[in-house]
Amino acid sequence: MKKKEAMEHWKHLEANQPILPVMTVIPYGARGSRYGTCGIRIDGNPAFVDAVLSRLKDLLEGENSKTLISLNRSTIENVMDKNFVNKDDAAECCYIRLMERGNHGRILRAVISGTKSKRKAAAASTAHLGL
Repeated sequence: MKKKEAMEHWKHLEANQPILPVMTVIPYGARGSRYGTCGIRIDGNPAFVDAVLSRLKDLLEGENSKTLISLNRSTIENVMDKNFVNKDDAAECCYIRLMERGNHGRILRAVISGTKSKRKAAAASTAHLGL
């Protein structure tokens, strides 16, 4: 899609659509590149990263007994073979993806939550494993 077409498409999108329902979950134990999976990359100064994150708070609901938010936020440093001459001061990069929890993680999350219903649901979903 060319820029003009992409801008026109963007312009006509309904505002504030929820992200989580259309975000594909990466299966538990998946190996290899995550390129092409549903994910978000934000880079720039810390204030910019925070401003964008503040608009994505509905994604926090992805941290639950079945899924977890894979979140990596780190400072961008110049390295020997790359010099990021245009980067903002204290530039950061933040990656966000939605991952499926493994069975042990589901049980632990339910126990930590302290609710009987979640513990029962987690136990029932893993009963066949003998855990």
